[in-house]
Amino acid sequence: IVNDESINFNKEDIAKNLTLFLYPDDSDEDGRLLRIYQQYFMVSNAARLILDECEAKGSNLHDLYDYAVIQINDTHPTMVIPELIRLLTERGLSMDEAIDIVSKTCAYTNHTILAEALEKWPMSYLEKAVPNLIDIIKELDKRVREKYEDESLYIIDDDDRVHMAHIDIHYCFSVNGVASLHTEILEKNELNNFYKIYPEKFNNKTNGITFRRWLMHCNHELTNFIEELIGDGFKKDATELEKLGQYIDDKNVLEKLLKIKFDNKLVLKDYIKQHQNIDIDENSIFDIQIKRLHAYKRQLLNALHILHLYHELLENPNFDMEARTFIFGAKAEPGYYLAKCIIKFINSLAEKINNDPRIDNKIKVVFIENYDVSKAELIIPAADVSEQISTTTKEASGTGNMKLMMNGAITLATLDGANIEIFDQVGEDNIVIFGLSANEVLNYNKFGGYSALDLYNSNRVIKRVVDDLVNGFIPNMEKEGRQIYDSLITYNDEYFVLRDMENYIEAQEKIDRLYKNKEKWNEMALINIANSGVFSSDRTIAEYAEDIWFKGCE
Repeated sequence: IVNDESINFNKEDIAKNLTLFLYPDDSDEDGRLLRIYQQYFMVSNAARLILDECEAKGSNLHDLYDYAVIQINDTHPTMVIPELIRLLTERGLSMDEAIDIVSKTCAYTNHTILAEALEKWPMSYLEKAVPNLIDIIKELDKRVREKYEDESLYIIDDDDRVHMAHIDIHYCFSVNGVASLHTEILEKNELNNFYKIYPEKFNNKTNGITFRRWLMHCNHELTNFIEELIGDGFKKDATELEKLGQYIDDKNVLEKLLKIKFDNKLVLKDYIKQHQNIDIDENSIFDIQIKRLHAYKRQLLNALHILHLYHELLENPNFDMEARTFIFGAKAEPGYYLAKCIIKFINSLAEKINNDPRIDNKIKVVFIENYDVSKAELIIPAADVSEQISTTTKEASGTGNMKLMMNGAITLATLDGANIEIFDQVGEDNIVIFGLSANEVLNYNKFGGYSALDLYNSNRVIKRVVDDLVNGFIPNMEKEGRQIYDSLITYNDEYFVLRDMENYIEAQEKIDRLYKNKEKWNEMALINIANSGVFSSDRTIAEYAEDIWFKGCE
């Protein structure tokens, strides 16, 4: 939650801010130190609770791993490893045994390949915030150095930074990614040096969603209709949604599905009118991109395509396209300036397009104010198109893609994260795929060869929309527009927005053609719903339990 207090609070007031809100702005030293204090506060309390509960249940702590598994969710809770070791030695165990026990108790889930998201804390910060852990962290690093000569495996690097993910990988018994491609990239590329020495640790657990919230709670009309068709077994076992497949050719079912979507669009329309005073057309395509604002998620690609459509309509008022309402929901990390520039770009674009009578309301753009999960519950049931357009290899999994699919939206996607598994579930005729392949992106990253400037100079469509960032076409964007322009042209478009743009425009044209045939569109929607059950978190949790938490148990 972002409010005035969270923006202006005193980061040095540690006692007050420990539990005020998570993920404070870490663009300065005080913010980074506050994050470390928060992380340690959380894991230390959790570790003490775990040890006390296990002892209450009969553990002598020498057998802690028979009573508990601690799943470290990304690198933020990594300090639970040295803290547990410290607490165990306090309770009488030797350092050797404490390290061995913790290594058999902790498991690590990696959620990203983005380097900036894998925490690396300067030792000086840790010495200030958690001095009681320093000797243990150094001991853990010493043991790695004694065993391996490869410096890339060390916990403390030459710049005296502590690599939290390295602690996790060395001192956890399991390391998992959260989608098949993500895990493959970890094994073959990003963590290949670790995979070579610990191949038995690596495994995949594709993320899932709480479908009882993201279908049953937020889309009552669709839930009731599904129950009429196949009974209520799907409420306990989401894979029973597969039974909907028998209705693919039933026109009455498809028409009812269309009506349910229309009803949900009316609800969202009323909300947007009431809260943001924007009139949208319930008969238009509701094109949805709701996710954290980050350059790799490429809200910018979406916005540049909107700008392209706007130009096409201005040049040719008879331009043939279905009316389209583009809806964004996103927040940016407090210190992420480029992301904030993109938010302003989308809102400035919306202001210009939504008030231009020349395009006859063929396009509307809405940036949902103060987006949160409660607003997602309104948006997702109304979605026609699910924008999952991250730079291939960058999205670990995604879960919004699963929520939107389960509510009958058609996925427009790169073959990234769990989009691949959605593709596998529904087949190529029921999803729209575009963009660079994983191998193409990895080869560009490894060998170079990509020039955004060449694309800019050779492609009229690309040049037109990129120039609009800095030529005054979009009002009040001088500073922010230059920042976005530089990210694309001066710094060579790190996330291949321009490289994928032409293909993305073609994919959007395909969406437009598909939507014109409502019966076919509704058939695709039903196929997506019917094949979404595998993405239930029930399945994910069962896999964690079977393969990690209770592995080897009778």
